[in-house]
Amino acid sequence: MATNTPSATEISLETDKEASRLRGVSYWTVMALGTLGLLLTINQTFTLGLLGFQPLGNAFLYYLIGLFLAATFLYYPAWSGAKHGVPFYDWVLAAVALVPAIYLGYHGLEIIQQGWDFSAPIEATVASGVMLLLILEGTRRCGGLILVVVALLFGCYPLFADHMPGFLWGTQYGFGETLRAHVLGVESVIGIPMQVVANLIIGFVVFGAALTVTGGGDFFMDFAMALMGRSRGGPAKVAVVSSGIMGSLSGSVISNILTTGPITIPTMKKSGYPPHYAGAIEACASTGGTLMPPVMGAVAFIMASFLNVPYAEVMVAAFLPALLFYLALLFQVDAYAARRGLIGLPESEIPRVIDTLKQGWPYLFSLAMLIYMLLVMRLDAYAPYYATIILLVIAVFKRSHRLNWSRLQYLVLNLTSSVASLVSILAGIGLVVGGLSYTGVAGAFSRELLLYADGSIPLMLGAGAITSFVLGMGMTVSACYIFLSILLAPALVEAGLNPLASHLFILYWGMLSYITPPVALAAITASGVAGSNAGRTGVYAMRLGSILFVLPFLFVTNPALILQGDLAHILLSTVTAVAAIWLVAAALEGYLYRVGAINPIMRLIVLAAGAGLIYPERISDVVGVAIIVSVYVADAALGGRLGSKDAQRLARAKQAEQAAQQAKASS
Repeated sequence: MATNTPSATEISLETDKEASRLRGVSYWTVMALGTLGLLLTINQTFTLGLLGFQPLGNAFLYYLIGLFLAATFLYYPAWSGAKHGVPFYDWVLAAVALVPAIYLGYHGLEIIQQGWDFSAPIEATVASGVMLLLILEGTRRCGGLILVVVALLFGCYPLFADHMPGFLWGTQYGFGETLRAHVLGVESVIGIPMQVVANLIIGFVVFGAALTVTGGGDFFMDFAMALMGRSRGGPAKVAVVSSGIMGSLSGSVISNILTTGPITIPTMKKSGYPPHYAGAIEACASTGGTLMPPVMGAVAFIMASFLNVPYAEVMVAAFLPALLFYLALLFQVDAYAARRGLIGLPESEIPRVIDTLKQGWPYLFSLAMLIYMLLVMRLDAYAPYYATIILLVIAVFKRSHRLNWSRLQYLVLNLTSSVASLVSILAGIGLVVGGLSYTGVAGAFSRELLLYADGSIPLMLGAGAITSFVLGMGMTVSACYIFLSILLAPALVEAGLNPLASHLFILYWGMLSYITPPVALAAITASGVAGSNAGRTGVYAMRLGSILFVLPFLFVTNPALILQGDLAHILLSTVTAVAAIWLVAAALEGYLYRVGAINPIMRLIVLAAGAGLIYPERISDVVGVAIIVSVYVADAALGGRLGSKDAQRLARAKQAEQAAQQAKASS
């Protein structure tokens, strides 16, 4: 990389420093809360009994909620005008958040033994009400007003469920009963989402933060540049690969764009990509990162818990669909570069693969150990901690990777802010889960959906896709997934679809709102970095990520694409899927390999060939192959005149011009 280019680690540290409103006492208070939360989690995960303290499962969750909810009020402002300091009311909220958490945690055993969720002392009911109010405020700050409205609506559902018509009728609760059920019961605030955060996600957040602050972002950027930088359109391919890797480890779309985007987007623009196209590439690559194993996003761990399967099973199932998505991006940026004669980076800006691996092998080794412990040893809860220890121990012996005091502070602050946001959002979403579960409406809704669909799987999938997309506009992906995994997924499974594929289907369609107007949060964020029009960037991001509109239908109807079934079927399905996305990419960008730029009529023909291979029927595969073979035969018969080769000549001229400029600069 060029010496004057800031590293991904430097950008992360500087961005956090500028964005944080924490100064002095507030900074160290948040650091202390995060450290206590991490120590509490490690103590619980490994059953250490530090200082003789080993709380019950429910008490542990209350303590964790209290610590990170307090951190939420200090770290995240109540409104946009409070970004430059912590006002007194946030200190009050942070202090109050600890009170009900400590009280409920102290009485954890009594809550279980005496059934406080049905009948409890008045203090417990008051504590439950206070905690719920604070959770809703934390949800508003981290997830937005729409999410709070949804949480309130379904959280209050038990109050009027007895008055609802038809399948919406459910068991009714009184006000006090509803408060106690949500906070003291095990299916709402401290239900599966919160249990997953405490038992699994925090460890992976630690690993991702450690990997980043010790220079992992720089390594993966350099590694992608060493592999892809020389090829045509190299900067765009570097953005796809590096953002995909970093997104898979961080699990956050927006933070990934803000970390890698300031490096990849200017490089793409310098190489000839328009600003809106460069922003769209970064938005799509960062969005897909949350679907790419090994870490993915928080929702993958929640999915494993809902399905009651090891996380490794979700990770394996998600691998091929994520790989197909990134192949589609690479095919498109390559075809775009070929059609417009865009070339790779100058040789002086590309690191050597061997040198890059020599410097970055600790990251690959720790990542390999994480995957081994997940897939082979099945140590879901312990693996990220062990992998982090391996990384930090190796880093001690390499000066460039060493965890110094500044990086350690960033690690703790990054961990605290990430977990605080997750705790606040998922505790609020717990109200949705609890409201639907306690009233019994969730099961009735699934049965009613099956009845109305009358066994039509396409109708159910279409309704599910639209619902997931719409909810994804106003809710976080985790919230959208949890909501629909309760209402929609059981109906899809009961209709005969693969359970894991059904849950992945919901997740993928919920993710689409990140790159699809009018919301397109990823595209809007990337357009800010690229200096491009947000609407235009969103349209191009939707086109680049168009495979996401089709891919969920492919694997939900063909489980071979989530690596389930016999090997021959998996291999055949993989080959046809790769060929299909290659042809779709060629049609979208107007460039077919070995043919050249193609006109609109040829693009439709190539698109038809891709559609034939996409449709999960053997006869359609034969038709698709026949169409594309006919195109190549016709091109050969016409002496290669079916397409235009102007782009190739332009690329060679640009390469010669670049080589001359480099020679002149070196002399």
